[in-house]
Amino acid sequence: MSLSCDLSVLEELTSNAKQIQDDVLTKILKANANTEYLSRFLEGSSEKELFKKNVPVVSYEDVKPYIDRVANGEPSDILSGKPITAFFRSTGTSSGEKKIFPANDNFEDILLGLALSSLIMSKHVDGYKQGKVMIFKFIQPISTTPCGLPLAPSITIIMKSKNYRSPGKRSTTPDEIIMCTDPKQSMYCQLLCGLVQRDEVVSVGALFASVLVQIIRILEKYWKELCSNIRSGRLSDWITDHCCRDSVSIILGEPNPELADLIENECGQESWQGIVSRLWPKTKCVETIVTGIMAQYIPALEFYSDKLPIVSSIYGSSETFFGLNVNPLCKPQHVSYTFLPNMSYFEFIHVDADGEATGEIVDLVDVKLGAYYEPLVTNYSGLYRCRVGDVLHVTGFYNNAPQFRFVRRKNTVLSIFVESTTEEDVLKALDRATVVLESSDLMLTGFTCFGDVSTVPGHYVFYLELKAKVNNDTNVLLLDEKVLVEYCCVMEESLSSFYRSLRRKDGPIGPLEVRVVQQGTFDSLMEFFVTRGASITQYKTPMCINSAETLKVLEDKVLARFFSDKSPPT
Repeated sequence: MSLSCDLSVLEELTSNAKQIQDDVLTKILKANANTEYLSRFLEGSSEKELFKKNVPVVSYEDVKPYIDRVANGEPSDILSGKPITAFFRSTGTSSGEKKIFPANDNFEDILLGLALSSLIMSKHVDGYKQGKVMIFKFIQPISTTPCGLPLAPSITIIMKSKNYRSPGKRSTTPDEIIMCTDPKQSMYCQLLCGLVQRDEVVSVGALFASVLVQIIRILEKYWKELCSNIRSGRLSDWITDHCCRDSVSIILGEPNPELADLIENECGQESWQGIVSRLWPKTKCVETIVTGIMAQYIPALEFYSDKLPIVSSIYGSSETFFGLNVNPLCKPQHVSYTFLPNMSYFEFIHVDADGEATGEIVDLVDVKLGAYYEPLVTNYSGLYRCRVGDVLHVTGFYNNAPQFRFVRRKNTVLSIFVESTTEEDVLKALDRATVVLESSDLMLTGFTCFGDVSTVPGHYVFYLELKAKVNNDTNVLLLDEKVLVEYCCVMEESLSSFYRSLRRKDGPIGPLEVRVVQQGTFDSLMEFFVTRGASITQYKTPMCINSAETLKVLEDKVLARFFSDKSPPT
């Protein structure tokens, strides 16, 4: 299907979802039925019913030995009838471990999905097509597997592929800057280019909200230097990447003291509320994913953008591209994604409210409104009925294609005794407790947690990075013990009834603890993961920390500790 498309393509795909899904599976099986993996179950057949009857549902761990064999140099036809030409590397910040996924060299379906997303934005956002987007992107150096195949995050592999189409003049940032593999230099130069072209920017964004909040913090740190560059028409000497220097110099142009003064006036104000709309006054929306664990950043983004619409436009993973938000201006809490049936063959395991499978597996077009499912992915490059680990809620249909709300990752986040506290549980508790922070003019800019079993009884620990909404002259964060203790209590009251029953006096779970960390701690945490191979573009702050080495990054920055001072009502 051509990348030069209009929204009629979306109508065609979603109207014919069942036939397209059947065609996708037939193509996959015809190409791959004789692979070592599938031939054990299909004996060369490409029949759908035989596939469903004989091919088992698997986790990543089940297929990993086959992936490793290809990565180590054995033939691609262990898994795929088409040559495996690269491997996508996940960041490991969601699941706690890095994974690699085989990929073929044709990414046209993914790029079509991105093109449709842009068309949807143009339809719903007035003036979107007439301006430029300032979407921060970062790539990583490409490493290799033992057999020499490229290994990198999916965005890096796709942007360096033959299929990639540059946004060109629609973006404030030239590709040469995005291709810089030094994230600090790239981020600084992308900010500088965006500031110089501030009057043309209609959209500001990054793939994930955590990255966008970090970019705003970088702006807080470097705005004086950025203004100096604009005032003098000269880029800072520490930017040593030649492509960055050449590209920025063209955009920077002659000295512009008037623009520098304007930016200094905005950034020098007592509060940074609305800083995005003040620096980029024609901005119509903020484009970044705020579903799932990213929901914690909604209050911060609303503060910085003066409540511009926040658009979560796509849903994808290293396994596949799933779908699009066809109602981009909806509230972040109401985001649903319409699955595109051409991306992979999708099946769904019905799950209960706790995310446990009921055993029933249905096709894409047979999911039921209001039900919860975990998706299974079968793709062209060697994944067959592979569990993704997300819990989705069916909210409606667009033509014949279902729409899903992302609920949470499937795995338990916290457990001290026999309770199971999920990602959704934690996010709901944080949302309720945020009201307590607002009473003292504080906002949450980052969090993670862990189950501390070094104490008896064990207890939940939350690391919070807080920021005052109004800057004070000393930059010292003023913490009110009464407010933070109340925050702990509200968190506990908002967790499950089972947790609350175990938190009784002399019970098996101790009082919930909050550890407030220094500003910039979660930037340090990101740097920790990036130096170990994570991609900035795809980085998600881990909701739960299990590694002693990672916990040390946080513990070294703890400013104060607070505990719940009463048992929650049961």
